[in-house]
Amino acid sequence: MEEKAAITPNKRFWEIDFLRGIAILMMIVFHFMFDLNYFGIFSVDVYSGFWWLFARITAIIFIFLVGVSLTLSYSRARKKMTGKQLTRKYLLRGLRIFGYGLLITLTTWLFLPNGFIIFGVLHFIGIAIIISRPFLGRTWLNLLLGLVLICIGIGLQLVIFSFPWLMWLGLRPAAFYTLDYFPLLPWFGLVLIGIFFGNKLYPAGGRMLRIWERSKPPISQLCFLGRHSLLIYLIHQPILIAVLFAMGLQAF
Repeated sequence: MEEKAAITPNKRFWEIDFLRGIAILMMIVFHFMFDLNYFGIFSVDVYSGFWWLFARITAIIFIFLVGVSLTLSYSRARKKMTGKQLTRKYLLRGLRIFGYGLLITLTTWLFLPNGFIIFGVLHFIGIAIIISRPFLGRTWLNLLLGLVLICIGIGLQLVIFSFPWLMWLGLRPAAFYTLDYFPLLPWFGLVLIGIFFGNKLYPAGGRMLRIWERSKPPISQLCFLGRHSLLIYLIHQPILIAVLFAMGLQAF
C-alpha cells in the first residue's frame, strides 16, 4: 500500500539489511564452492552454468543495494552538511573502501599470485562511491545512464584489448585473469540504477511504501549479516580456508 514517505533520522530499513544479508550468505556459499574447486578438493564448475549465474545474481543484488544505500545516506547527510562537506564525506568513504581493496590485492598477490585481485568488488565500490556524488540527487537520468553504461559494458566484454591500463574501466586485456573483477563498465551502471530506485522508494530518506516490520529469525539473522557485510567480506575467506584445513583436507 502506497503512502507518503515517513522520515525517520538514521533509521535502518530492515528490508535493505535483509536483502544485503541474503547476498552475503550467497557470497559465502559461492566462495566455499570456489575454494573447493580452486584448491583441488572437489571439482565444481564455477565458471559456467548454475554457479556462474549464482555468482552474478549475488553481485547484482549487492551492487544494486550500494546505490540504494547511497541515496539514504545522502538524504540524511545533506540536511546537516554543505556541498563541500558531502563531497569530502563520500571521497573519504570511497578511499577507505578502496584501501580495503588494496589490502585484498596485497594479500592475494602474496598467497595467490596466479590470479591475484587487481580491481575487485571493494576497489569498484570505493571508486563508485566517489564518482556517484554528482548523481545522488537525480532520478530518471540515473536510470537512463545506468542502462546505457550496462549495455556498453556488456559490449566491451566481447572485445580484447592490447593494453592493460584501462582494465579498471572494463577494457579487458588479452590473457587477463584475476579471481575477482568488477570494472566500472558495466557495474557502475547498476549502482546508478540502484540510486534511481533508492530515490523513488525512499524519497528524502523515508519509505514510500508501507512494509511490516520484521525482527524474528531467520530474518533477524540475515539482517545482522547485512549490517556487518563489510567485516564479513573481509574475514570470510580466511575462515573458510581455515575450516577446510581444520577438516583435514589437503588444499595444497
